[in-house]
Amino acid sequence: MHDFCFTIPYGMLLIGGGFIGYMKKGSITSFAGGAGTGLLLILAGYISLKAFEKKKNSSIAMVLQTVIAAALTLVMGQRYLLTQKIMPAGLVAGISALMTCFYVYKIATGGNKIPPKAE
Repeated sequence: MHDFCFTIPYGMLLIGGGFIGYMKKGSITSFAGGAGTGLLLILAGYISLKAFEKKKNSSIAMVLQTVIAAALTLVMGQRYLLTQKIMPAGLVAGISALMTCFYVYKIATGGNKIPPKAE
């Protein structure tokens, strides 16, 4: 599976979560954090997709995706440990941990597999 197949929906999920946090609690921090990280992930996914279309891998996109997911895992994991609330801290920490593992796996295996050129 290609990284952009998960990265773009992951970014959209974070944007949606930030928006819901803003609508329910009026939290501008939630909206800014969700929108900021979500947009960066969508950008990284788009860069990766465009590189894949050119039969290449984008190391910049892969590093950006991994750093953002790892940072969210740490920040939201700490927040979950302090509050013991599944929503949103536990959920975001769990999803981000899974995404971090996926990105590390993609880095370890050489990125997106480029299909052989059709004759």
